[in-house]
Amino acid sequence: MRLMISRRGFVLGACAVSVTAAVPATAESRPGLHVLRDPNCGCCSAWVDILQADGFEVTVEESEGAALAQYKLDNGIPPAMGSCHTAKIAGYMIEGHVPPADIRRLLDERPDAIGIAVPGMPYGSPGMGPAGEREAYEVFLIRRDGSTEVYASYAAA
Repeated sequence: MRLMISRRGFVLGACAVSVTAAVPATAESRPGLHVLRDPNCGCCSAWVDILQADGFEVTVEESEGAALAQYKLDNGIPPAMGSCHTAKIAGYMIEGHVPPADIRRLLDERPDAIGIAVPGMPYGSPGMGPAGEREAYEVFLIRRDGSTEVYASYAAA
């Protein structure tokens, strides 16, 4: 038996393939995010839950005190950018309560940088209380030379 494809069928099939190829990456194709966190920190767990709800595949490793601080230093996180947990995704470091949208932006833009950070634990940042009551905070891009620049700003709610 010989299969015949009409010109219309061929064109429709070709269009379907090109549209499928143009669809942006989904959560399933995002690289995994590995988090080091203090086992006694509830806000770290809340941040992980937010990332998972946003479609990130997250693994968690517990680490405390000096070991966690050394991990941050070994991976280029300046002490002034420190927070309670540290993550790694696709070769980038994520320090603190960084919103998922900023992580996606980092992965899309792929700057030549160590990663991004939200220093401290600003109230209302992801995992630190309701966004509707947040204090103003900034997300910083950490350059390879250790310098930083504002990557995103969040106004007080």
